[in-house]
Amino acid sequence: MAKFQWEATSRTGEKKKGVMEADAPEVVENRLRSDGLTVTRVKKEARQITITIGSGVPPKDLQIFTRQLATMIDAGLPLVQCLDILAAQTPNKIFARILGQVKSSVEQGSTFSEALRKHPKVFDELYVNLVAAGEVGGILDTILNRLAIYIEKSVKLKAQIKSAMFYPIGILVVAIGVIAVMLVKVIPTFEAMYKEMGPQAKLPGATTVVIGISHSFMDKWYVYVGVLFGTIFGSAAIRRTERGREMFDRMLLRLPVMGPTLRKIVVARFTRTLGTLLSSGVPILDALDICARTAGNRVVQAGIQKARDKISEGHDMAGPLAEARVFPAMVVQMIGVGEQTGAMDQMLQKIADFYEEEVDAAVTAMTSLIEPIMMAFLGIVVGGLIIAMYLPIFGLAGNIGSGN
Repeated sequence: MAKFQWEATSRTGEKKKGVMEADAPEVVENRLRSDGLTVTRVKKEARQITITIGSGVPPKDLQIFTRQLATMIDAGLPLVQCLDILAAQTPNKIFARILGQVKSSVEQGSTFSEALRKHPKVFDELYVNLVAAGEVGGILDTILNRLAIYIEKSVKLKAQIKSAMFYPIGILVVAIGVIAVMLVKVIPTFEAMYKEMGPQAKLPGATTVVIGISHSFMDKWYVYVGVLFGTIFGSAAIRRTERGREMFDRMLLRLPVMGPTLRKIVVARFTRTLGTLLSSGVPILDALDICARTAGNRVVQAGIQKARDKISEGHDMAGPLAEARVFPAMVVQMIGVGEQTGAMDQMLQKIADFYEEEVDAAVTAMTSLIEPIMMAFLGIVVGGLIIAMYLPIFGLAGNIGSGN
């Protein structure tokens, strides 16, 4: 099926335009006429080849769209009109085109959730399932408001993860850059100076080793660069495999400083997602299936999936989650209380609120702890190189002072 751009006039004289998928322009004209429109132009849309990273739609744009759509629907505006208004006013051209396609699908008879499902890079499974639940229950505006809150908190959580990862990586990159400059620029200057001093300048073993490393780096720099990039790309290739991703995710959870923080992030994401799904009327097995796929960690995903399988056999939720050994005992106990009192969704939201505050405190504490560690590492390495190059000077000064 091809895409056709169309323009038409309504019975009241209002000009309308859009994009429709069809086998031929005559099909587009017939559909528009059946809607009471007078067709003025139908043109096949030129095929565009675009290369984008990800969906091209930032989470912030999706959150604003969701919030505005909820407000419009609550005010009583028809869905097609809402989509038309929001597509026209969004500054993101990619998102505007996607909303135009969603609108066209709805006009052709698709439900809103079915239209969204055609764009999985923008509207993920959680989003589509919640919208479907809102359509069935007649509470689409309420569901969209919950989605907007969920996206906002999810964006905040991702920002905290980036904040936790950025600082040590940034310090490490700076350390590598400083060491490379010293090996290429500083150490050869000291070596030339010591050569001018003649054979009486006997170099200590540490100085000789550092000069040898400098020579090796300058003569075979491509080997060092190759090892560095090989390690980076090799690790990325291993992570793309199921086994490699599971090993990497397991290692992250066991790290001494970062592991506990990542566990708190996992708990906050799981409880927020599950609470939002259950409060919106999504069945628990479907909700757990979605939570497993959006966990962001293969070990946690496997634990949730095992718990889901046990629940499908008739077990309660707290027991299988405890057996999975993924979540803290307190979380499992609170979920058990939520099951017994019939307030599971509210209990999950409270757990999510608590752990999101814990993540804030943990990220701050981790950054405070990592900062001196990385600075000490940088100081030891760079300071060690400098001391090694100054040792001959210290030796000469000692010989002069002793009268030798």
